[in-house]
This record gives sequence, structure tokens and C-alpha cells, in this order.
Amino acid sequence: MLIKTKAIVLSKLRYKDNDLIVKCFTKHRGVVSYMLRGVLNSKKGTSKAAYYQLLSQLQIEENYKQTKTLQTIKEVRLDYAFESLHTHILKSSIVMFLSEVLSSVLREEEENPSLYNYLETTFRWLDVQDEFSNFHLLFLINLTKHLGCYPDTTNMDATYFNLNNGLFETKKDSRYSVSGENFIILKQLLGMNFDEVNDIKLNSKQRQSFLNMLLMYFELHLGSFKKPKSLQIFNQVFN
Repeated sequence: MLIKTKAIVLSKLRYKDNDLIVKCFTKHRGVVSYMLRGVLNSKKGTSKAAYYQLLSQLQIEENYKQTKTLQTIKEVRLDYAFESLHTHILKSSIVMFLSEVLSSVLREEEENPSLYNYLETTFRWLDVQDEFSNFHLLFLINLTKHLGCYPDTTNMDATYFNLNNGLFETKKDSRYSVSGENFIILKQLLGMNFDEVNDIKLNSKQRQSFLNMLLMYFELHLGSFKKPKSLQIFNQVFN
């Protein structure tokens, strides 16, 4: 069955000499993996390897077969041509890091248009920005809305945030209770939009510390999540 859909590339893996296995988040069916035979040696036809850069936004026509684990793509074209996302060294570091996070947390084969629209819109926003040093922090916080574990903001006047239960609390309840600088940054970012995110001035040490806290939050709330292998490289390049 031929199905047309939008798709965002989450990961790619070389298979044999000229093939790729590409995992995408599609608008119509959630996470889908595709076998692209001969794409690394493709000199004619529409399916070129250049289309499948991490977080590329595509329009595809897939040949869907329910019994297959790996689907195939009949036709592909760019849905949006990024200007700087894959060529700017700092933005490409963000791409590498966030694509690994998304590949880890997005596993469901089901339609989620709200999440798709969030990913589509935010990466297009990043593509045209000159100031984006806090982008990944707000991106990850807002991503939790779509993963079902967004922090409860009903008691934000409290003095601690409990990473384990996602609540603001008046007492230090456990080793997962956060106060101090990370607590202040969290309160600033919650409810903020991307056009405001660079109003928060953070140095590299603060940014790294807060990111580590966020990744711990993901580990606590998303059982299969593990810290990205690209984290160390990301911190070296970006901070």
C-alpha cells in the first residue's frame, strides 16, 4: 500500500556496502524504520543519501506492508530545506545530540500530530536563529509535554523541585530534590517561549549542570532512556 506522509529523520545506520536503515518519526504513523537499498551508491532516481541527514524534514511515499519490520520508500523529497542546521558547527552539534535523544524516547508506532508539529516548528525556528545557546534546554523541557511527564507547575512558589515525582515541594524530600541555581533556571524556563529563551543569560558551566539535571529527569521518568553517547562531544563543542 502506497502512503504519502511527512517524516523527520531520527537516525541512520549503514547496512552492507550501499544500504541504509533509517529511522524516522512520521506524521501519520509515528516511528517507522526503512530499508534503503543502494542509496549510498545512487546516481539516478530520487532517493539520494543526502536527503537522510539527521532531523531532515521529508515528504515521502512509502510502500507500506504490515508484515514487514523495515518498510521501503518509493519517492522522497525535502519538505523543508534547512539553511544552516547541518552546516553551522554549533547547530549541527545540537542536531547530533537531540536526534539521539529523540531516537531513544520516541518508540511508538502511532500517530502523534501534535508532537510532529512541535518537532517541525522548533527545528525550523532554530535554523534561522543567530542566538540559540539555550535552545536545547527549552526544547527538552517542552518535549516532556508530549512524553507525558511535564513538571507539575501548580506549586511553583515552593522551595524545591522533586525530579522523581515532577512536583514542586516545600521540603527536601529525597536526593532528587533540587534547589539553588538549577531550581531557579527551571522556574524561568517553564512556560517560556522560544523567542524569549535567550533572555536567560547562562554560562557554559550553568548550562551543562542544568542539562545534566534534565537528563536525569528523563532517566527517572522514561524507563528506557539512557544518556546520549554524544553528550561528551556536545559539551566539548557547544560549551
